[in-house]
Order: sequence, then structure tokens, then C-alpha cells
Amino acid sequence: MTRLVVATRASRLALAQTQWVIDALKATHPGLEVAIHTVTTKGDQDARTELWKFTSSGLFTSQVEQAILEGRADFAVHSFKDLPTELTGGLRIAAIPRRHPPEDVLVCGRAIAGVEGLWPGAKVGTSSPRRIALLRSRRSDLEIVTVRGNVETRVIKVTSGLVDAVVMARAGLDRIGLSDRISCILDPMLFIPAPAQGALAIQCRGDDPAMPAILKVLDDPATRLVVEAERMVLSRLHPGCHAPVGVYANRIDDAIILSAFVAEMSARRVLRRQVRGPAARSLELANRLADELIGDGAVEILSQVETDE
Repeated sequence: MTRLVVATRASRLALAQTQWVIDALKATHPGLEVAIHTVTTKGDQDARTELWKFTSSGLFTSQVEQAILEGRADFAVHSFKDLPTELTGGLRIAAIPRRHPPEDVLVCGRAIAGVEGLWPGAKVGTSSPRRIALLRSRRSDLEIVTVRGNVETRVIKVTSGLVDAVVMARAGLDRIGLSDRISCILDPMLFIPAPAQGALAIQCRGDDPAMPAILKVLDDPATRLVVEAERMVLSRLHPGCHAPVGVYANRIDDAIILSAFVAEMSARRVLRRQVRGPAARSLELANRLADELIGDGAVEILSQVETDE
């Protein structure tokens, strides 16, 4: 019998994701036993500070990675969008399972028709610079309220009346059984998600001779193709730790459409670009998209965002 230890954050969502991975591994590796090692990250320790005020990277991942490097865990499960594009030395992404739908959603207590369906002056909660910029670019009349905390905490902000709505990732709500709280799903071609949103990254030590083979059964090549293209665009832009950047790869048969935006949080300047071509050339297309954004002034915008923070 093989016994392994998996590192993860202790939130309900992180544990649900990790349990899904454990169950999937057990289904393909009879006799496998996996214990969960929970880790408190910097982002968990400080659930009040606005995300864009943190200067360090790996806010929700660094301490989990350290558990692998120090031998307290054999592998880890991350929300892929939380991992910095520059991967930590000594570690590798051994598997990227099939991606959950990547869209953002609105939770507001009643069904509405998108951001345009919010009433004038509505209080909308989020701490994501990307979501703030997207909201302001669509509705300058909305009042943006900083809301942090786990999925359940943010939903409670709505049900308790502290805010009228919150913007969240669909995947998080679905994974912990709160899909019924979704008021509407936002079009990812317009309200562009974070790179790799909805995807999981299963990480292990690069020098571990056994773990990559054990974890590889969960890897989904179609998901890997699109999320690596999204993260390539992000990597090329060299943004700060939490920047107003969205990238979405929409694959349709053998073709791929890559959409991206870069903005000031005030939404005074918003860049949008889109490229399309064969899915087999996804990384080439990602580099082309990044070149176009950089040519439009994306790096300058992001540099100004960091200065303003």
C-alpha cells in the first residue's frame, strides 16, 4: 500500500478541490492512501488587506510549496490562477486536470441580466483589481466595496445586506455546492477571467522519481494547452502580484481564440486585444497577443498601477 501526503490550504474550497484529486487518484491507483496536510498561507493570515497592496508573490501558494520542499508533503493541490508565472525552483506541475468552467459570476440575491442588470449605485464587493477594472469599465456608477475572505464569507456579505452583489469565480461556488447562489454567469469573452481560472495545478518536487507518474493520470492535455497559453500572455507582461489583467483562451474544435485585457484600476485606460488561429500554435498566438498588448502600452499601464498602489 502506498501512503502519500498532500498539502493544501484549509479553506472549504481548497479541501473540496483536494478531496476531488484524492478520490480521482484512488480510482486509478488501487490501494493508495493519501493524508491531507493543511497549511495557513500569508493570504489566509491577512484576510483584510486589499490584494493589490501585497508586494510579495505566491500569497496563497508559497507556504504550501514550502511544505513539499521541506518533505512534509509529497504533492500539493493549488488553484492554478494563484500560482506565480515564475515557478518555484525544485518544483514542477505534474498534472493539470480538466478545467472547470472559468467564468466569473454575480451573486446578488436575485436573477439579473449581467453587470448591466445591476441597479444604479449598487454596492458590489470584490478585492480583485481585474474585477474592479472590468466593473468600472462597464458601469462607472457602481460603488466598489473591498470584500475578502473565503467563498462562504463573501456570499454572506450579500445575504446579510452588507453589499448588493459580489463577483466571484463560478468554479469556487460549484465546487462547494453553492451553485444555487449564482445570479448570472458573466460572458468570459467580455468579462475576461484571470489566466488559468477554474483550473487546478498539482505540484510535486522535480527530483521525485515516483510522484510524476502517479499524478500524470489526472493530466488533461486540452486543459494544459489553453491554460499554458493564458499564463504565457501573463508572463510576458510581467505584471505585479495582483494586476488588472485578464486572459481567456476559448478553444473551438481545432481553433483557439485568445482574448485579453489590461487596464488601470480606475478604467481610465483599458486595452483589449484578441487573436485567433490553430490550437496547435497556442503558445505562438499567446506571444503574438502579448506583443500586441505591449505595443499598445500595456507595460506602461501596469507600471503605473504598481506605482499607484
